[in-house]
Order: sequence, then structure tokens, then C-alpha cells
Amino acid sequence: MSALAIRVCQADYGRADHAQAVLGLLDAYARDPMGGAEALSDFAKANLVAALAARPQAYSVLAFGGAQGDTPVGLVNCIEGFSTFACRPLVNVHDVVVLDSYRGQRVAESMLALAEQIARQRGACKLTLEVLQGNTAAVRLYQRVGFANYQLDPAMGHAQFWQKWL
Repeated sequence: MSALAIRVCQADYGRADHAQAVLGLLDAYARDPMGGAEALSDFAKANLVAALAARPQAYSVLAFGGAQGDTPVGLVNCIEGFSTFACRPLVNVHDVVVLDSYRGQRVAESMLALAEQIARQRGACKLTLEVLQGNTAAVRLYQRVGFANYQLDPAMGHAQFWQKWL
């Protein structure tokens, strides 16, 4: 399948096919080693789409392919935050998912382009994302589309992404 046969669109959480695509693709990502290698919880499966729909700062981009053009093959989830330094919104690219059989066809690149377009329409000053160091294919993709490690002063080094579970 060529990248030309891929269709990308902003997800409509109210559509059953889009809701199923978001859940199915995110579950596939969660099961992948890069996503933690564990299926989504029953709670997440039952509540995720409604929780995203209830948050105006959230949006998702879907990619469809296949013979009929209706097979979900990719997902990008985005959550708007706020940059205090710029006093403008920013958008965190929270999940990037492409099914194995569609990788290497620039599906993620197409989805990220639409995610960026939507972020610009929202007045965002930047996109942010996190990536595992060992996910070299994703690192190459993100560099190719303009992402770079975050730093203010090279003498202080690159920013690190940390977490604390609550």
C-alpha cells in the first residue's frame, strides 16, 4: 500500500467508527513494547473516548487505509497545554500509533502534519512530545518533521521528561 492511499482526518469522538478506531489503535500501541506492552485497562476502554470528548483541549488525528480506505491504521492523540513564557497554548503530541504493516509509509508524518495544522489554528506556539531513546525509527521521524531536543541554554543540557505516578 502506498502512502497516497492513506486518508487522515481529525477524529470525531461522537462517531462510533472513530471511537472504535481510537480505542483499537491505542490498545495496539499499549500492547507494543514502545507503549509498555500491556493492554489498555477495562476502565480506559470503557471511558477514554468520552473523557477525551469532554475535554475541549484534546483532539485526535486518525489515518485510514486498506482496500476500501476505511481500515484504521494510525492515531495521534494531542492535548493542549499552556506555555507561560509565550503566554500561548502549546500542544503535546501524547500518542503516535501506526500499525506495523503501515510503518515506513509516512503515515505518522501525514498525521503529524494535520496535528500541527490544528495546533496552529488553535494559536499554539509549539508542539511537544516525548519519545523513548531506543525508539530510533520514531526519533528519525520526529527529527525529519522538525522536532528537536528541548534546551534553553546548551550549557545546561537538554530537558528531561520525568513522571511521578499519583
